[in-house]
Amino acid sequence: MAQPQDDIDTLAERLLAQDRAALARAITLVESAREDHRAIAAELLKRAAGQAGAAQRIGVTGPPGAGKSTFIDAFGSMLTKAGERVAVLAVDPSSQRTHGSILGDKTRMAALSADPSAFIRPSPSSGALGGAGRKTRESALLCEAAGFSIVIIETVGVGQSETVVADMVDVFVALMQPGAGDELQGIKKGLLEVSDIILVNKADGELAPAAARAARDLSSALRIAAPSEGGWAAPVLTVSALEGRGLDELWRQIEGHRDWGERTGARDARRRAQRVSWLWAMLDEALLRKFKTSGAVRALIGELENQVASGALPASLAADQLLTAFLADN
Repeated sequence: MAQPQDDIDTLAERLLAQDRAALARAITLVESAREDHRAIAAELLKRAAGQAGAAQRIGVTGPPGAGKSTFIDAFGSMLTKAGERVAVLAVDPSSQRTHGSILGDKTRMAALSADPSAFIRPSPSSGALGGAGRKTRESALLCEAAGFSIVIIETVGVGQSETVVADMVDVFVALMQPGAGDELQGIKKGLLEVSDIILVNKADGELAPAAARAARDLSSALRIAAPSEGGWAAPVLTVSALEGRGLDELWRQIEGHRDWGERTGARDARRRAQRVSWLWAMLDEALLRKFKTSGAVRALIGELENQVASGALPASLAADQLLTAFLADN
């Protein structure tokens, strides 16, 4: 059932008035697969678009165990103390079988969870590469419209399609752990190329020397790789989220990256390219949804899937048959 226009108007007004409950509701609508919810979400996004765009968008990735949630908790708390309003979109891995997720990031970000200047939204990746996709982009836009000056997107960090995340943020931060420098063969060259800043976390206690070595090795690797964007050489920093050390230097580097981007025009060019990329992503999703709901496709899909599964029919031929049926039906 469609929501009455008065209710949409009220929700939009509350969202733009920085009502946290309205933001949570709006993101729920964006994440919903229901067609009536999608229509409401589209209207909210249209109204929010004019109020978005000023926030600093920060992507954070890294392998499991690097301490991403602990780092974001400490870093975000430092920023709110400085007067910023921080939104965190923490993308949890979804089960490929049940599509459920743990959604435990709020419990791992105790300080930010209790901070009135912060908003944390854990959401399932739903199988999206890099742990982020359409819903994450749209949720970030809503957070900006709700007055958050910094939007942090924490990804699954499983080494898949980091460019998906890099294509929706202003600065992309890769979090490593001590020992990463000794395992450079296991680090994707693509990750180093798209990262604007590299952090070696857990630079404290007995791990401090290992963190320093990892930073030196990563710096050497980056000198071989090309800079992520013309003129910006990604710095390698050591931080201790546990002790709060190095976070102020990270923020100086992020501000420096923003100043560089505004001075050279790289920031505007990056956002323009991201909007076009978003357009094509939306088109891909809309076409796939229309394809899967086509009557002609639904009539054939079961039998063709069985033939492909048994090896009786090559997947390429089955795909051609489905596409021909879809085009004939539209």
